[in-house]
Amino acid sequence: MSFNFNKIRILETGYNSGPWNMALDEVLMNYVNHDTPILRLYGWQPAAVSIGYFQSMDEEVDVKKCKQIGIDVVRRITGGGAVLHQSELTYSFITKIYPKSIMESYNLICDPVVMCINKLGFNAKFVPLNDIVINNKKVSGNAQTRKKNTLLQHGTILLDVNVEKMFSVLKVPSEKIKDKMINDVKARVMGLNKTFEQVAHNLKESFCEKFYAESFVDNLTIEEKENAKKLASEKYISNQWNWKK
Repeated sequence: MSFNFNKIRILETGYNSGPWNMALDEVLMNYVNHDTPILRLYGWQPAAVSIGYFQSMDEEVDVKKCKQIGIDVVRRITGGGAVLHQSELTYSFITKIYPKSIMESYNLICDPVVMCINKLGFNAKFVPLNDIVINNKKVSGNAQTRKKNTLLQHGTILLDVNVEKMFSVLKVPSEKIKDKMINDVKARVMGLNKTFEQVAHNLKESFCEKFYAESFVDNLTIEEKENAKKLASEKYISNQWNWKK
């Protein structure tokens, strides 16, 4: 199967709330054309904690602290761990044409992310199953879901890392080991110290190079916006979804 495309629909949707961001990713899975995947670039305003589909909000997140300091909390439709989204560029890639092997699909879609980071002067590489590292330090985490023959992969590219803030809103087993965990993450995670715009420019370019595609910068349709707003309020803001067992 060929994984080249004529065009990639590029959506730059700016900074939005956690529930809206996750709702839009899900909605776009219903609007992607067979031969034109969607690359969406976005940020988070306010900052948000997202948890993986299989996680427990109460076990992973200090929700009370998040409310106090104005951080959104939301459950993703993808797997993986709890993430504080703040100083980062987040991307989504949505396609109907992809390798059936999960391993191969991560490798394929993470490749242009690696290309993008390396254009910025780094020596990044993909580490299975779904991380991208520079000198053994994680700079990007990625997650996937598949529904109705459509794949959604979204991931973060860290611009900066505030480990203290991360551990102030994520729960740790005990205060005793909190300092050790903070130091451990500082040793294993890094930000690029580049601007959102620098990374966005290179990411768009790299996806088009990887898939031999032309970029087609687009706006959301009224229907896509309305459906995302509806899904955010009905699902991603609801306790039923975010606290589901």
